Amino acid sequence: MASAAASAAVLEVEDLSVTIRTPAGPLHAVRGVSFDVRRGETVCLVGESGCGKSMTSLAIMSLLPETATRRARRLAFAGADLAGATGAEINALRGNRMAMIFQEPMTALNPAWTIGDQLVEVHRRHKRSGRAEARERAVDLLGKVGIASPVERLGQYPHQLSGGLRQRVMIAMALMCGPDLIIADEPTTALDVTIQAQILRLLAGLQRELGIALLLITHDLGIVARIADRVHVMYAGAIVERATAAELFARPCHPYTRGLLSCLPAPGVTEAGTRLGTIPGVVPSLIGGIEGCAFRSRCEHARAGCAQAVPVRRASATHHYVCVEEVAEMAALGEATA
Repeated sequence: MASAAASAAVLEVEDLSVTIRTPAGPLHAVRGVSFDVRRGETVCLVGESGCGKSMTSLAIMSLLPETATRRARRLAFAGADLAGATGAEINALRGNRMAMIFQEPMTALNPAWTIGDQLVEVHRRHKRSGRAEARERAVDLLGKVGIASPVERLGQYPHQLSGGLRQRVMIAMALMCGPDLIIADEPTTALDVTIQAQILRLLAGLQRELGIALLLITHDLGIVARIADRVHVMYAGAIVERATAAELFARPCHPYTRGLLSCLPAPGVTEAGTRLGTIPGVVPSLIGGIEGCAFRSRCEHARAGCAQAVPVRRASATHHYVCVEEVAEMAALGEATA
């Protein structure tokens, strides 16, 4: 893993919000999200499905649906303003210096084009290269991501490849132009655990080798433990806790983070047959406004103060969480006595 210490931020997100028009009213899918990603660093956005992780990534890449509105105090890539960029400026960056690995490669890859055509097109469009040069780059990258017989694979269509191979093709496509930033949205969701581990090792190895800034979106805290430098926990469209990976797993502070971790078996600690934790209830509707802590309806330690504005608290210089202090203390006490 890269040291989060030094290098300047490749991606800066400050007070990002995404609102979607619906017949029932405005849906606040992302609410005041702020974070950055530095060169050579892996930052994870984690949380349940529907908490705003993927919508955050789509907002960064300017891939939101027409019914969505994006606002941000600052949204910058390598110092360049993304919030005010024109369509042409975004197109010049997207797929070139900013790349994305989508959740399901079977729907992200074009079924009517061969693997080779899709890889070559990316390089020729952004690097103005000849077909032979782009094809050579594609063969090299297919080999780098662990695909055997890469020359033969160029002539195949997505449906002729397994899920693991399709995901490797997506990673190769993301690397075609040597990006500074890769956003990986649940890149292992559709894969079995063996292929998952291979893809994670591949991503981590490529990131170290190439010094890429990686924003990884996942609901799997096991993946986070293996690959992350820093972690941002999202709930109901907002970040409720942020910390280094080591701090988050050693001392989770927000009741929601504790709930997520309680759902996981601890290697060498959780005995066979032990009932794992659960988080009762469901994520609240994001249509209209949310007052106070959005997690309070599911939190066993909630109290009257949770319905008011909740302050950001500091556990260390690199560890912050949004919670009423007494509630966080009660959650920690409850876990210690469990």
